[in-house]
Amino acid sequence: MGLPWKRCHHNLLTASAFSLASTHTNKARENVDRQIQPNAASVVCSTIKSLGFNIRLPQNCGISRRSHWTRQRTKSFTVAMATPPLEVCVKASITIPNRLGDCPFSQRVLLTMEEKHLPYDMKLVDLRNKPEWFLKISPEGQVPVIKLDEKWVSDSDVITQSLEEKYPEPPLQTPPEKASVGSKIFSTFIGFLKSKDPSDGTEQSLLNELSSFDAYIKENGPFINGEKISAADLSLGPKLYHLEIALGHYKKWSVPDSLSFVKSYMEKFFSMDSFIKTRAVPEDVIEGWRPKVMG
Repeated sequence: MGLPWKRCHHNLLTASAFSLASTHTNKARENVDRQIQPNAASVVCSTIKSLGFNIRLPQNCGISRRSHWTRQRTKSFTVAMATPPLEVCVKASITIPNRLGDCPFSQRVLLTMEEKHLPYDMKLVDLRNKPEWFLKISPEGQVPVIKLDEKWVSDSDVITQSLEEKYPEPPLQTPPEKASVGSKIFSTFIGFLKSKDPSDGTEQSLLNELSSFDAYIKENGPFINGEKISAADLSLGPKLYHLEIALGHYKKWSVPDSLSFVKSYMEKFFSMDSFIKTRAVPEDVIEGWRPKVMG
């Protein structure tokens, strides 16, 4: 029989050893997690590529390189892996083979899928020489067209609304009272771009719309619905990209520095990963607008 103080000392040593061992075990698990997470993402991507699919996984849908996953990324990864790639027909580049073209409406749909972390399979369509298979699913010969529930759906308004209803997370719906913000910028941009008369008022019409948008973003930004991106931004952003490139090339015109909130909005939007991934090259935008300018 040992003395009481020896038994107490023995128990303290045992408890300390157990605590130390548990700490090392937890650290070891964290190290293993950090090592496994990037490898798991690589395995998923490698497996998809090895199967021969031309599938686009959305930005940041997979496993985080940090030591933990956020709930949103984990959920996005689950949705991306559980959802079969959506087939979508978009305009092909006219300057670079096998590359996305300059249609802002196609980019709007792609941006929506990127922001909702949905995998998709792009089918690039040469609109100058439309293939027979495309005309069968889109008799009007227009893009974008997407396959949802075994049916081909056209029109970017209808497509994005259908995606919102079918895949509500993360939500992108713009409140009705804000949905039309900036909606007249595109038509006034086209009017100014096509204009041959410097005094016809088309430039001022565009400046009026941009000024209204500047005032709105100043009070409500950084995006149309506040802090978070929404469907209205995904519609307007690609059009502002076309405005910047086309007017810069054909009229040597740019958004005035006085409209600082418009410029800040454009810079913020154009730097988004999803936008960079789905944008057309400037050469395509220039060539895409050439018929309207020269015609």
